Amino acid sequence: MSTPKKKDFKKLALQAHKKLGGKIALAPKVHLKTLDDWSTYYTPGVAAVSTYVAAHPESAQVMTMKKNSVAVISDGSAVLGLGNIGPLGALPVMEGKAVIFKEVADIDAYPIVLDTQDPDEIIETVVRIAPGFGGINLEDIKAPECFYIEEEVKRRLNIPVMHDDQHGTAIVVLAGLMNALKVVKKNKKEVAVTVLGAGAAGCAIAMLLSREGFADIRVVDSRGVVHKKRDDLHKYKKRLAALPTKRKDARTLADAVAGADVVVAVSGPGTVSEAMVKSMNTDAIIFALANPIPEIMPDSAKKAGAAVVATGRSDFPNQVNNALVFPGIFRGALDAGVSKITDDMKVRAAEALARLVEKPTPENIIPSVLDKRAVAAVAKAVAKK
Repeated sequence: MSTPKKKDFKKLALQAHKKLGGKIALAPKVHLKTLDDWSTYYTPGVAAVSTYVAAHPESAQVMTMKKNSVAVISDGSAVLGLGNIGPLGALPVMEGKAVIFKEVADIDAYPIVLDTQDPDEIIETVVRIAPGFGGINLEDIKAPECFYIEEEVKRRLNIPVMHDDQHGTAIVVLAGLMNALKVVKKNKKEVAVTVLGAGAAGCAIAMLLSREGFADIRVVDSRGVVHKKRDDLHKYKKRLAALPTKRKDARTLADAVAGADVVVAVSGPGTVSEAMVKSMNTDAIIFALANPIPEIMPDSAKKAGAAVVATGRSDFPNQVNNALVFPGIFRGALDAGVSKITDDMKVRAAEALARLVEKPTPENIIPSVLDKRAVAAVAKAVAKK
């Protein structure tokens, strides 16, 4: 039997996008077929709606697009694994996010790319355009600027705001770890966790794991372990240095991995070796999430003794994909009129996602992005009072 030819998705993507001219289009809910239609949906009828909404701002939630609309916003400074490729380079990715929002959660999402990478200009722009949207989904903005931008936008707006690269990834990682720990029969309060990468995702993962009761967390950046005695830490890394740990003397990546039970890597290809995996405790858990080339390939990690391996890729078991989370987060927030996305909501979303895998195994700790239950489960968890 001949081996099926592997599809060239890069070539297919280029051809499809060129043919289609992008992935999304605006579709009206009404049609202008008669003069009555024109008079009702535009002038003179629309003036009555405008006057009413101006006098009763809360009515915008039911009389305009606002309640079911999310702005997907990027400055193009940290696009996928491609780096700082600017706003036009970011646009196809933001379109893709908009497609996911609509396809799986029936949310009208609008890709918006900004021709600035100045944090204060980004904040001001987002705040100024916010009246037309029910939520703001920040995307592909580099660290540490992304932390300040999200904090300020959240402070200034009364609608749900989330930087998906941070929190979407962190929620799926937490869900996966909940089930991975069941597989290896270990307790979150006893395992040693090393997070490799202190960017947007790494910071959010470490903080959410600490929030959920993981009691020994070490974060490693390009200069080694993030610890209190370093004098080169910005305020966000200082938070990481203050996380609880029993490995206070660890300074290098090798130090931080040796004797660890869990490694969550969000750094770059090839940064975790088989020797490092062998230095971990028995029944080690490896989340190697760099995409498309992970920090260590699954077969190498398993060969070195890892019991459970997850990646960011769809062609290996246990794909950590934030698309499992962000549509449901916003679906629940919009439906329930939530003004802020809280840490409690993130934890509940992770728990709901983990429960979708009824009997976790080494090859099945996270639901597939094709699992249609995910949006409803996450949305319900977010909307829960």
